[in-house]
Amino acid sequence: MKRLLRFGLVGGVGFLADAAILQSLLATTLLDPISARLVSIGLALFVTWLLNRYLTFAPSSRGAVVEGARYGGVGIASSALNYAVYAALILAVPSMVPLAALAIASVVAMGFSFLGYSRLVFDR
Repeated sequence: MKRLLRFGLVGGVGFLADAAILQSLLATTLLDPISARLVSIGLALFVTWLLNRYLTFAPSSRGAVVEGARYGGVGIASSALNYAVYAALILAVPSMVPLAALAIASVVAMGFSFLGYSRLVFDR
């Protein structure tokens, strides 16, 4: 249970990083919400790997490179799910605020990513 709580907290930090980067890109560049999210989601993935590695699961016995590659694989799959939900919401509901779509998409992807990280990345 403590691990799930830490995972949720790390996810919250990742969400804040994702949201801050997304909002910054939307305010300072000509990127549209769909393109800007591709950048923000990648940077948020890196932030959560570091935090999950040291706070939630502890480093695996595989070493940082292999672990990072596995984390990236699960993260890309989870991010694809997250991005698909986000894009679908933005396209289906044109009046939706991008950060609201981000929040909904992040919750959907959270369960998927916890299972993947706990079983495929940090499973000693």
